[in-house]
Amino acid sequence: MKTQFLLFIAGASLALPSCGQTTSNNTTASTQTSAVETKEPNSDYKPAFAGQTRIAGVKSATNYEGKVLTEALKFPWGITSLPDGRLLITEKEGTMRIVTPDGKVGEAITGIPKVNPSGQGGLLGLRVDPAFATNRMVYWVFSEPSAEGNVTAVAKGKLSADEKKIEGATVIYRATPAYKGNLHYGGRILVDKDGNLIISTGERSDLVTRPQAQSLNSGLGKVIRITKDGKPAPGNPFIGQAGARPELYSYGHRNVQGLAIDPVTGDLWENEFGPRGGDEVNHIKPGKNYGWPTITYGIEYSGKKVGDAIQQKEGLEQPAYYWDPVVSPSGSTFYSSDHIPEWKNNLFIGALSGMHIVRLIIKDDKIVGEERLLSDQYQRFRDVTQGNDGALYAITDQGRLYRIDKK
Repeated sequence: MKTQFLLFIAGASLALPSCGQTTSNNTTASTQTSAVETKEPNSDYKPAFAGQTRIAGVKSATNYEGKVLTEALKFPWGITSLPDGRLLITEKEGTMRIVTPDGKVGEAITGIPKVNPSGQGGLLGLRVDPAFATNRMVYWVFSEPSAEGNVTAVAKGKLSADEKKIEGATVIYRATPAYKGNLHYGGRILVDKDGNLIISTGERSDLVTRPQAQSLNSGLGKVIRITKDGKPAPGNPFIGQAGARPELYSYGHRNVQGLAIDPVTGDLWENEFGPRGGDEVNHIKPGKNYGWPTITYGIEYSGKKVGDAIQQKEGLEQPAYYWDPVVSPSGSTFYSSDHIPEWKNNLFIGALSGMHIVRLIIKDDKIVGEERLLSDQYQRFRDVTQGNDGALYAITDQGRLYRIDKK
């Protein structure tokens, strides 16, 4: 039987009520609190500017409802909306399913190329074409196995009229070189205003591959911009530069699992995992170097320093925000709905180890407030998107699909 939890929350910094209970707050705007992070950092590194980490907390004044629509998903990884309001969801082991707004989970969609689901791999992020209603095209990212190793790959195909299979599935891009490891694939995908695909990759984690995040002749540790046919997108910053791949958009990334476009400015934002500390939110600008592994606010899992243990270097971009200790930021979206006005244009990010949904308020390219939502659910939030109905929908590693909206 489908399990449902109702959460009526006045703010993440308040004591959260148990299932079915409500709290009331008649104010109309978020109020400021002390920083939401209270644990000791892993390092003694100092931020480059005020507000780069542990910014003041905020709490939503609006009573909102978080509702579990289903718990029947198996390691869901990516979520996006279909034009009719249903949700298309990937499951890590290689399955794509349609879920209705009331939580009915459809049968597995066939015709998807084989994935390598070991480690952090599998069937990852997805988006549908803006013209899906007429062309039925779906684009997705996955870890593709080969004799040389695994790669982050991008594929496209047409959802059949009966919604049972993907027709004509074709791999259009591979982030080479391949590597015989199963970590740090990145895996998010967006369609930009020009109809190009924006893809995130990871540097595959290991010390031997880590330097490729800084290499312009590698697809690892990058934000990539390609056409729907997999070609370098016109206007990319490295087109024509000797020794540089023309599909690259930005570089110096560790493992990007969040991509989101600001609905007002059109700017691209990403979030990526740090090691122990140093999870980042970055405002992505074409051609820029975001520093990994040369600069970082994190340390190795062993406790040792990363590289030369520096946090700033000329020519390398600073994160707009970072966390230490980590929250493990995954899928993200900007909120553009009028349902909860105080959330308008805020960035929402699913946190895995943090077990909450991050709400960030951005002003003049700076993070000015942070809130933690649904933290009493103890779920690893893998991705979050805004549905056609204006509500937020979030999936968790434990198999849940949440609908989050005003009470």
